[in-house]
Amino acid sequence: MFRAARPDDLAQIIRLYRQLNPDDPVLDDDSGAAVFRQILGSPGLHLFVLELDGAVVASTYLNVIPNLSRSASPYAVIENVVVEESRRGTGLGRQIMADTLQAAWDAGCYKAMLMTGSRNPATHGFYRACGFSPDVKTAYLARPPV
Repeated sequence: MFRAARPDDLAQIIRLYRQLNPDDPVLDDDSGAAVFRQILGSPGLHLFVLELDGAVVASTYLNVIPNLSRSASPYAVIENVVVEESRRGTGLGRQIMADTLQAAWDAGCYKAMLMTGSRNPATHGFYRACGFSPDVKTAYLARPPV
């Protein structure tokens, strides 16, 4: 079942994010829970999960961003796409991406974008199969100085 994340999903989503970014530091204070509550309460921010047999097995994060160009149509940025490691290759990734894109189109978005840091050709093939094109725009990333 594709659905919006609920407050009781935090531990399962964090478990998936540990698979996505295993080198991220573990938050041992309440800051993760506070950010999770902020996300769930913010219009335009959508944290989605795919639930199977009572367990969260995939997640995506859809940001619908207001926009003045393109006839004031919003655009979407998709982040933190992750499927449970043991269930990858079973079609769950395509399912959650299709539902996430539909949510973007339902919100009136004229485009949806995502970036990946993966160098794995299978990851790029997956995103192409989901309808994304690597040939339309060029992405750049800046990080704050250390």
